[in-house]
Amino acid sequence: MIRTARTAVNRTALGAGGLALLLTGSWLAATDRTVARQLPTWWPITRTNAVLLEPGRLAQLRSEGWWTPTVMTASIGLTTLFAYWALGQLRPGSGRRLALPSPGCTVRPRALAEAVTARATAVPGVARTHARVLPRRGRRLEMELRVWLAPDTSPDAVLPALRAVTAEAEGAAAPYTTHTRLRLSAAATPRRGPHVR
Repeated sequence: MIRTARTAVNRTALGAGGLALLLTGSWLAATDRTVARQLPTWWPITRTNAVLLEPGRLAQLRSEGWWTPTVMTASIGLTTLFAYWALGQLRPGSGRRLALPSPGCTVRPRALAEAVTARATAVPGVARTHARVLPRRGRRLEMELRVWLAPDTSPDAVLPALRAVTAEAEGAAAPYTTHTRLRLSAAATPRRGPHVR
């Protein structure tokens, strides 16, 4: 639900910004005489060196008591709104909750990743693991599981157990469709001998 609202706000902001830029660009394009001759008669034609507010009109507005507070309030409000929106975009997606089939049940992607990490680390022959669960559009999840094997452990020895762990996680995340990527690496062995710089 939060993600849908966030997407709607993003699309509305982009649409409003695009429309404002299109109208401004169209209005500025009308200052060119070759373009202005081809515009409809109702289009507001501007002079080549026109400004948005004439100096006399701007001085008159500034002398009004409401002009400066209104401009300042609008500027501060728009800046605050934009800053709040921008900070919302930087928030990581792991704070979102995934809805589960049981009514009122949700799970955080980070909690699911921590459970997968704990289960995979308990597999014999695994030195350490790191899991990430990333929500995608259309009830899809991407799970990345990075596994470092203990020395002298072959991948064939741990793959069946790791497949069982990922299958369990995929079942727990239903009704989401989970695409799992498993990456196996050998754990780094400490160097023997003197270290020279």
